[in-house]
Amino acid sequence: MKKTVLTFGLISGAISSVLMLATMSSIDRIGFDRAVIVGYTTMVLSFLLVFFGIRSYRENIGEGRISFGRALGVGFLIMLISCVCYVLTWELVYSHFFPDFGEKYANYMVESARASGASAEQIAKQVEEMKQFKIMYDNPLINAALTFLEPLPVGIIMTFISALILRKTRRQDLQDLHE
Repeated sequence: MKKTVLTFGLISGAISSVLMLATMSSIDRIGFDRAVIVGYTTMVLSFLLVFFGIRSYRENIGEGRISFGRALGVGFLIMLISCVCYVLTWELVYSHFFPDFGEKYANYMVESARASGASAEQIAKQVEEMKQFKIMYDNPLINAALTFLEPLPVGIIMTFISALILRKTRRQDLQDLHE
């Protein structure tokens, strides 16, 4: 199981890391709104490796069978490795290439509030929230925790769907034979 999980987890992590680098290098051109869409789309693409990893485990180790629980376990491990790669890449990118990301994001959020017609009080509140965000985001542990939470929901959903689709037990094999 280790080899399958590591192989597919690292491939998934490499895909998410490379696509994050591509997205971040063009964020000034595409803007934060589009970057979020591109970012979550790339997460879905990288988490397709969870499906392929579970399928590989089922075919090569499980002799064509895998329970939902085992599929879920394999998928979660692949997903966690991918998420760790994502976080490590972001920490490297943030600290060395985009140290002003927090400030740019805060400015974007305040300008979005202004553009939406928010009152002066709401804008002032947004400015204060963004000041607190920048302080929190400059703490590497909080930054890493928040970054880990970005791909996690997508990964959990992809893992559950993959485990449901790919589960195949001995009982199902016997039912297939009788049909």
